[in-house]
Amino acid sequence: MRLPETAIEVTEADDGDLFLRVLDEALDALHTADIPFLLIGGIGSAVYGRDQGTRDIDVFVRPETSRRVLEELGARGFETKEVAERWLSKAMKDGVLVDVIFRSTRDILLGDEMLRRSRVMPFRGREVPLAPPEDLVVMKACAMSEDTSRYWYDAVSIIAHSELDWDYLVARAREHGARRLLSLLLFATSLDIVVPSEPIETLYDAIGAARAS
Repeated sequence: MRLPETAIEVTEADDGDLFLRVLDEALDALHTADIPFLLIGGIGSAVYGRDQGTRDIDVFVRPETSRRVLEELGARGFETKEVAERWLSKAMKDGVLVDVIFRSTRDILLGDEMLRRSRVMPFRGREVPLAPPEDLVVMKACAMSEDTSRYWYDAVSIIAHSELDWDYLVARAREHGARRLLSLLLFATSLDIVVPSEPIETLYDAIGAARAS
């Protein structure tokens, strides 16, 4: 079912079982349709870092499959809407919101490397496909703004609680936001979170080299 050209009305889904049922339906729809996707957002933060009791589902897909995702979810009874042509669509069922994201802040896309490094992890009694923790850290740091400061602390929590591939994290940071990630790593050390010196030094040198060129 496609919604008319009005915004989806977001209602609070306060039933944990309902949230998980809708999550299962959404994941089954995408798995059955063989559409590449990963979960990001609050579910990723809950698994890798801190669980803030997320009540929505953030699905990361390729831009070229975003409309097909809406079609598959619509066939399962979700209300759907294209919201922002460049990066976001939405679906809802029984008050549970699904954000279909196909371009994250600073042009982060779902690519082959991210899919290769993805992890299937337990979340509230089921296995879910997650973006790598390094990519979630980069996404959260780059998307953080005045009204989403929690993203910063989500990223810090992932750094504190996950085993990271620091070389990959640095590579992704250099692609999408070296200064932002350097700031995040330094902030993490101010909270006595252990961060190796090498990624900090590498990002600092990369920023200096870019400034000098």
